[in-house]
Amino acid sequence: MRFGLAGFAGSGKTTLFNAMTGLNVPVGYGGEIRVGTVRVPDPRVDFLSGVFSPRKTTHATINLRDVPGEHGAGSRVLSARSLQEIRDREALCLVLRDFFNPALDSDADPLGDLRAFHDECVLADLAVVERRLDRARKERADVREIDAFETMTAALEQGTALRLLSGTELHRGFTKGYGLLTDLPLVCAVNVDEDRAAEGLDSALADEVQAMGGAAMVLSAGVEAEIASLDPEEQPEFLEDLGLSEPVLGRFIRTAYSLLDLVSFFTIGPDEVRAWTIRRGTVARAAAGCIHSDLERGFIRAEVIPYEVFAQYGSEQAVKEAGLLRVEGKDYVVADGELIHVLFNV
Repeated sequence: MRFGLAGFAGSGKTTLFNAMTGLNVPVGYGGEIRVGTVRVPDPRVDFLSGVFSPRKTTHATINLRDVPGEHGAGSRVLSARSLQEIRDREALCLVLRDFFNPALDSDADPLGDLRAFHDECVLADLAVVERRLDRARKERADVREIDAFETMTAALEQGTALRLLSGTELHRGFTKGYGLLTDLPLVCAVNVDEDRAAEGLDSALADEVQAMGGAAMVLSAGVEAEIASLDPEEQPEFLEDLGLSEPVLGRFIRTAYSLLDLVSFFTIGPDEVRAWTIRRGTVARAAAGCIHSDLERGFIRAEVIPYEVFAQYGSEQAVKEAGLLRVEGKDYVVADGELIHVLFNV
């Protein structure tokens, strides 16, 4: 999963990026794109790795791109370059400032920043959609494509985020490759002062985020950076003093997985134990394609063991002897935590 980390200057975006990735890039505009990859903690992967002692253990990962704002402190505008850097991401995390920043001459206004960013994305999307709609009409393109772009135009002219449109309202087969900003899943990270790190989300802001089809979480990037700098054994006491249960990365991952409706399945063996991330509702054949295109193309069947069953019996052989290994076809919907072995022929 590839997230773009966006935010207006002074929001604490890069401090949050550092805390989640463990990197230490300079805070403040430098013009460069910063990229970091974080491992998705999963005790199930650790358990399976302990059973098989594989040569390689691979957790699921999230790739974070810290997109610099380019219009100076206090500006509520992102450059065309910054918006373009967000377009090729699969999801968006918007950092909203809700703390005092002495470098800025304006009070914190996270709700205003959210609305300004939304409006900017709407206008950028509208320009893309209107250009393609005009061209599609001239080319007498597929009537379904014209209908899709007319639907998007109407929504954007009303200020509606495209992510709010259901699959029955918008045929997304025609939107691929356009990088429409308001169709990206949206997580809002509200960056607060240290003494508010354990507070809940402001109700007005929560309502606005929900109305845009997003999810939100509260954090203090400065506190999280301090937590990340501590030795692991020192972190629990520090977190407890702040009223927090875990560092920001775990909370961010859960928020992202819930918003995007993601689940994990596992492949196992002496060579590698690996977690694979898919959307809930993905069928076995498509899940096999995540592993390798040949597995999808030549899919025959999948051998499936629920994680809880494997953990109870401790080995594939014991599961088979108990008659609990299932054989499923291409249209089987893969559930979270299942161990999958794909049989194929190409």
